[in-house]
Amino acid sequence: MTTLVTGANGFIGSSVARQLVAAGYGVRALVRPGAPRDNLAGLPLAIVEGDLTDPDSLAAALSGCRFLIHIAADYRLWVPDPDRMYRTNLDGTRNLMQAAQEAGVKQIVYTSSVATLGIHSDGVAGDETTPAGPGDLIGPYKHSKFLAEREVTQQIHDDGLPAVIVHPSTPVGPRDSRPTPTGRMILDAARGKMPAFVDTGLNLVHVDDVAWGHMAALEHGRIGEHYILGGENYTLKQMLTEVAELTGRKPPRVRLPHGLVLPIAYLAEAWARVSGREPLATVTGVRLSRKPMFFSSAKAREELGYRPRPARHALADAIRWFLDQGLLPATIPRPKAGDGEAPTVPTETTQEPETPSQGETRP
Repeated sequence: MTTLVTGANGFIGSSVARQLVAAGYGVRALVRPGAPRDNLAGLPLAIVEGDLTDPDSLAAALSGCRFLIHIAADYRLWVPDPDRMYRTNLDGTRNLMQAAQEAGVKQIVYTSSVATLGIHSDGVAGDETTPAGPGDLIGPYKHSKFLAEREVTQQIHDDGLPAVIVHPSTPVGPRDSRPTPTGRMILDAARGKMPAFVDTGLNLVHVDDVAWGHMAALEHGRIGEHYILGGENYTLKQMLTEVAELTGRKPPRVRLPHGLVLPIAYLAEAWARVSGREPLATVTGVRLSRKPMFFSSAKAREELGYRPRPARHALADAIRWFLDQGLLPATIPRPKAGDGEAPTVPTETTQEPETPSQGETRP
């Protein structure tokens, strides 16, 4: 029984692939042609090339698969061409779900995001039932993921799509090779380049715990249900202070008002359009920071046995990985390994890693 993982070479996807392999699943990784595969190096899985916008490649990738975990997405807070993000996140998800139905896939885990959920302005943690209002869907990433999730939900109700929906919060940890917007903040803070902060909050979770939650949702999630895969709620100041302590830096002390940062973000995006480089600050990021992005994983804890480790361990693991990759100066002290271990999902089946079929390669 084979599991297709889309975006398997990415941050969350590579962690999911590793845990599935460790649990004995046969794993097939869908990777775009020419995309980096370093995160999959050494894993006993099969790689098949394809693209979410190419339905024929999806049909070939899903052939013979019993399970599907759809993680691939375009996750950026700023894009020069928003239409491309919609084609990947919305149209690509629609293509994949239709192909999965035609292929007779028995169980699907769709990776949405807490970005599709509502946010309380008073700092109260949101959950799976917190509705997103028009003011919450800021930027093309959030809007495209919201529409994609609605597409999956509609296919569940109308067509019997056998899907469970998970909502990762803000993953942190090893193999953040791009890196993600949060990973870039950690890098800047570790380099001593973030002396100031804005008042906001986010829910930090170890990427390997998010992966564990995916596997638990595959094995124990209820069709049509939603599960937040989060960790600890941190203010941005708390996160930056934690990074400073782990790297021997001084914590930031200057609080910047949102009204001051927003014009800077507009200027940064204008320069990005000229230079072709991603802006250091984004309008979407500043607008999102006006509300603390706090969430609760109580439902996943109760129904899936989800038990994320402390967020400090995730930050320490991220810093160690960045050091190992040469992305941080070697003079930065190496954080000690955290003692928080991810739980193990009980599984009733043990499967041999599949042998690559024609057109597939090993990493």
